[in-house]
Amino acid sequence: MSSASIIVVIVNILLAVVLAVGTTPIMVWWERRVAGFIQDRTGPNRCSIGGFRLGGVIQSFADMLKLVFKEDFAPSHIKYKFFYTIAPSIVFFCSFLTFAVIPFAAPLEIDGVSYMMQAIPTQLGIMWFLAYAGLAVYGIILGGYASENKYGLLSSIRATAQVVSYEAAMGLSIISMLVTYGTIHLSDMVAFQGGLIFGFIPAWGIILQPLAAIIFIVTAFAEANRAPFDIAEGESEIVAGYHTEYSAMRFGLFQVGEYAAMSASSAIIVTLFFGGYQIPWLDTAAIQSNIYIVIGAIIVSLIAMTFCLTKWMKKNNTWDDENDPRARETNVLVKAFWIMTVVVSLVLISFIVTGLGTNGVNIATAAIQIGTFLIKFFMMSLVFIWVRWTLLRFRYDQLQMLGWKVLLPLAILNIFITATFVVVSGS
Repeated sequence: MSSASIIVVIVNILLAVVLAVGTTPIMVWWERRVAGFIQDRTGPNRCSIGGFRLGGVIQSFADMLKLVFKEDFAPSHIKYKFFYTIAPSIVFFCSFLTFAVIPFAAPLEIDGVSYMMQAIPTQLGIMWFLAYAGLAVYGIILGGYASENKYGLLSSIRATAQVVSYEAAMGLSIISMLVTYGTIHLSDMVAFQGGLIFGFIPAWGIILQPLAAIIFIVTAFAEANRAPFDIAEGESEIVAGYHTEYSAMRFGLFQVGEYAAMSASSAIIVTLFFGGYQIPWLDTAAIQSNIYIVIGAIIVSLIAMTFCLTKWMKKNNTWDDENDPRARETNVLVKAFWIMTVVVSLVLISFIVTGLGTNGVNIATAAIQIGTFLIKFFMMSLVFIWVRWTLLRFRYDQLQMLGWKVLLPLAILNIFITATFVVVSGS
């Protein structure tokens, strides 16, 4: 392997690992802050290191360290300790592996060699996602069963019924997308969404298949075991469900697996329905031919966002004592944000002044598309968090009714309409 291919592979793997697992403390912090905002309270903001709270992020890292050093207690009545032990790992690894086939950018060409921007450059595409996303529920079922706890067993039964009810609708909604895109490869699907409808409307999946998008997004919440479909946990009914008898990092793996599943679901939704790494009206060729204009727009946008962020931070810096750690933290962060903005802007300006070769243009295009994907990814993750703290949990029977009597018929109807349109139009 050449040095370029090794670097590309490392970058892709790092992106997958960071987005699936490394962002968990940030996602936990974000969820707590959003929950506090929706419930009209502050949220975590007291835990600090030397007076620096970072808006509450330190609390997430403190919780993580607590789980690492906490006693890993296993009840003595458990007979199947092997299954009890591997159950959290199944949830974690299956949720993580679903992220491995997400394309972060268009194929990157360096010195005439094209590289797929995926952690695992497989051609299985959406089939890989469905396979591993479906396997993750076995960890939940196994964990609840092996705990030999009545609440854990009820959770396993609920998880089994839930996966049967939503998987059918999810699979059928994807069939509509396969008919529309004409491929199972995620990279080809995103490339398709780089086109335009009627010459000015982005050909995103949400526009081409709005019903399939709604069905898939609803079932993705159930796939990730997130509210309002977290009946397998149901702490108000069955204590904590499948992880009632778990503690320390075994419990932590379940939680990281849940956030990895949420991240994977956000990524696949963005890939299928929101254009993936595509920028509206700017496909890969358009970015490459106007790379310096795009870089200039990024510089202006970066400065504007930093200005708005730091102005908001100063506005909320109402501490009377300048020596107060909270006031000092705000001043330090404002300076840090501006320093980073200036450094990044100067680097980008140097690219414009000195020029970029063919490889440089291709790499810059890939970096811009990765940034576009990340923005969409975090926005979709925010939707997951927002819904969790807005909607009430569905009852067990309500989820069954929704899956079998609403989503499944709608998914079948959407396949019929899509297939009819494709046959009649000859496209």
